[in-house]
Amino acid sequence: MTAVENANAGEQYEQYTPSFAEYWDDLVGWDDRLERDGPFYERLLRAHGAKDVADVATGTGVNGVALALAGFNVTATDGSENMLIKARENAKARGATFADSRVADWLTLDDTLGKEKYDAIVCLGNSFTHLFDHEQRRDALHAMFRTLRPGGMLIIDHRNYDTMLDEGYSSKHAYNYCGDDVDVGPAQLHRGLAQFHYKFKDGSTFQLNMYPLRQNYVTHLLEDAGFVNVERYGDMQRPFILNQVDFIQQVAFRPPEA
Repeated sequence: MTAVENANAGEQYEQYTPSFAEYWDDLVGWDDRLERDGPFYERLLRAHGAKDVADVATGTGVNGVALALAGFNVTATDGSENMLIKARENAKARGATFADSRVADWLTLDDTLGKEKYDAIVCLGNSFTHLFDHEQRRDALHAMFRTLRPGGMLIIDHRNYDTMLDEGYSSKHAYNYCGDDVDVGPAQLHRGLAQFHYKFKDGSTFQLNMYPLRQNYVTHLLEDAGFVNVERYGDMQRPFILNQVDFIQQVAFRPPEA
């Protein structure tokens, strides 16, 4: 049994060892990510009037730093202390300040951050696919719902697993993981597991286990948790052709009266 298949939702973060956290920035490709992703999420959040934003899968901080530099009050959280340490270092190096940063488990997010405290939550970098259990996914989204203020926005992204499962893996290597010197691909891919292998330019290798979530399933989970008006983007564009994009972004809202 792998860490991500364990009943404890927090144990998936054991995959992010200190050594892997050190390499993660090479995979992310910070400059390209800031240029490509930052404006998209900034526009979405500003259009919704968001100010207080929780980045609940901050990793080494690329999205949280971008949003903090854009003027949002960002709380950066991650389940991995190793990744959070790097996020704080990266924020300091780039002149960004987090309103708060702490280790947090999605299943108890509202207990950790407080109920109805945020205008928006972002859960990016294909992070939600670390949860292998349906009940944990459902409970995590319910906790995110409770953490948002009425009318709040949730942005969640995931790989285009529909096309990967139906047609096989291919990638433009242009979104989310923009590092040019990293070879990324699935070592195993079936309906119950997407095991990705990462090989870095110095020969170091790592792997991550993820659950291949189909986009309709994620939308149904969001609606089950109480979210409404779910919108989808493909590689941050709309409309999009499903088998021509690498990542799906889903934007959902807590009803104003909820």
